[in-house]
Amino acid sequence: MRVLDEAPRTALAASDGLLDVTSQTAFRDYFCCPAPFAAIRPSTALSEEAGYFRFGGAICYGRRPGSDPVRRATDGLTDLSTSATCGPEGVSLPFDLAEVLRNLREERYPQEPYLEWMTGSGTLRQFYYFVRPVLPVGVRRHIQRIPLSDWRRILFPAWPVDVTVETLMESVMAMVLKASGGEIPFVWFWPNGASSAMIVTHDVEGAPGGDFCDALMTIDDSFGIKSSFQVVPEGRRALTDEMVGRIREQGFEVNVHDLNHDGHLFASREQFLERAQRINAHAERLGSRGFRSGSMYRQLDWFDALSFSYDMSVPNAAHLEPQRGGCCTVMPYFLGKMVELPLTTVQDYSLFHILGDYTIGLWQQQAEQITSRNGLITVLTHPDYLIEERALAVYADLLSYLTRLRDERNIWMALPAEVDRWWRSRHQMTVVPHGRSWRIEGPDSHRARLAYARLEGNRVVYRVEPPWGAIG
Repeated sequence: MRVLDEAPRTALAASDGLLDVTSQTAFRDYFCCPAPFAAIRPSTALSEEAGYFRFGGAICYGRRPGSDPVRRATDGLTDLSTSATCGPEGVSLPFDLAEVLRNLREERYPQEPYLEWMTGSGTLRQFYYFVRPVLPVGVRRHIQRIPLSDWRRILFPAWPVDVTVETLMESVMAMVLKASGGEIPFVWFWPNGASSAMIVTHDVEGAPGGDFCDALMTIDDSFGIKSSFQVVPEGRRALTDEMVGRIREQGFEVNVHDLNHDGHLFASREQFLERAQRINAHAERLGSRGFRSGSMYRQLDWFDALSFSYDMSVPNAAHLEPQRGGCCTVMPYFLGKMVELPLTTVQDYSLFHILGDYTIGLWQQQAEQITSRNGLITVLTHPDYLIEERALAVYADLLSYLTRLRDERNIWMALPAEVDRWWRSRHQMTVVPHGRSWRIEGPDSHRARLAYARLEGNRVVYRVEPPWGAIG
């Protein structure tokens, strides 16, 4: 428990009705800090159209002062951090923070006109998914390398991990700290003071993968890991009820993976709504809280038709996915009523069959970048591809590395549903004055830890308090 020399400061001047409510809410939702510390003033007149700009080290997309928005992230971008101001009355930003966060997380930014024939619903994509079931992995690998061959040219989102949201929020926090003149208390990101979080997930996409689930659970268990299995509920890829039951009986999680994995879930709004009803019925039958679409295809504006508690369909940086883009964050976030748990590491198929890399080097690089921002490490592998002896050996190396990382860095290794529940609870928590200190109130607050943000030079650093009462 931290004892203050005086009652907790509110730091910024009382609201005079000019605060930017949406930006204030976006800041508080991210940090879960007391309202007076999130005094963000309204922006100056913004352009009607959005464009790219910089704010410190973050590439942003949104409306800004001026009438000549920049359309490409690769063009020369103006750094608007010099236009931001802070003082006793709060922070003034030359853009709408909530709008920029939404544009990033929901991929509402224009992308470069690279090859996209696998992304759309055109004839080539339809033909590919028609013949895909009879194509050997080697043939599919060569076909898929054609549209993915340009991935190294993509500059935004950044590869192999994009932390634009984290960089932006720390830049805003730095300004709020300068305005407040002291430390800012907030609810730490993860329960019990964990430095980061980690989930291991498996998408089961065919009969061979289904037959391998028992062996894969044994391997995961040998490393002390419980993982989630995303199963296709209809068609020839569907997993048997018996197998689903065994997964649950052994303490693993079962989620819904698409409908029939034919590549056409988002072919049209009308078709999606019809399929969403069937997907929701399967979720109720299976008792599943989570969803992931086939091949990470997504139309995020349509996801409100799904009745899940959380989704796992959005990559952090989708350079090696059929649908490009990325949410530019390593933290969970709300996507309407659902919590989004983004895919923050490379898939096994992409690593083995697109990059031709049978080492864990890229996974290690990504994990280091994610943990440096206290983020969520999401691992996605497929039983169908781990059957191969060489791939399975690499997967065992990965699990060995992840368990060492967990133990050395105090990382919370959890099931996706546990992360979903925590993120929802944290969203409802508040930091309130308690004598000369602060305390956290809200659901599950006994697992929460109070943290403080402060400036060291121009850098934001975090300090996490021990459990309440652990230190007098």
